[in-house]
Amino acid sequence: MFDWNPELYSKFMAERTQPAVDLAQRITVRNPERVIDIGCGPGNSTKVLADLFPNAHIIGADNSEDMIKRARGLYPDIDFITFDAQNDFGRLEKGFDVVFSNACIQWVPDHPKLLADMMSVLKKGGMLAVQIPDNFSEPIHRIIHELVCGEKWSGRIKNKRSFYNMSQSGYFDLLSELTTEFSMWETVYYHRMPSHESILEWYKGTGLRPYLSSLSEPEARELENDVLIEVKKAYPKQKNGEIIFRFPRLFFLALKQ
Repeated sequence: MFDWNPELYSKFMAERTQPAVDLAQRITVRNPERVIDIGCGPGNSTKVLADLFPNAHIIGADNSEDMIKRARGLYPDIDFITFDAQNDFGRLEKGFDVVFSNACIQWVPDHPKLLADMMSVLKKGGMLAVQIPDNFSEPIHRIIHELVCGEKWSGRIKNKRSFYNMSQSGYFDLLSELTTEFSMWETVYYHRMPSHESILEWYKGTGLRPYLSSLSEPEARELENDVLIEVKKAYPKQKNGEIIFRFPRLFFLALKQ
């Protein structure tokens, strides 16, 4: 498993946090008492929940000790725990009003089991609230995939990243097996990026991270440069010099019955 870099991840904090805000505002549970944020990262999404539900006991949970350390430093009044979403739901005390997860579960395998685990710790009438990046058709994903699987890099990068996302219809069928009360929607965010280098910096903190961490420093810089060359081809500049960085995201809410 690679190490997360909280500083890199936090470079675009406002853009990364907005989906958490949009998801949290759709939660319909009134006056929740216990809320857990699965995959809280550096705590930005957990802070959104703490601000929205000031009377609730909020817990931020993440499997990266570096992220948890960063979150505790930024938000000392919120509880944060190290937590493996693949294995640790059995040790959680049940009875949460909200199980929240913003841009996390794409890193966790076996979503039928995962969503069932998340629902299992909710009380009756509690709500599961999830956001997942859904940008696999965007140029940046095509660029990274073609490079790491291509002739130059495939031999040097041994462990390719696994993607665990299901299709939208797959999530629909899965949610319908867990509850009759659920909703799904997609939002496409049009981020204003000041340069092509900014898109590279964004992905150095997320999608490129597993590959860069497996390479030597000179190789990592070389891969970054190869990505940047292709990004410049795929993302045209606007009249004011900025770049439109499209980022589709899938959201769903599910009520525990």
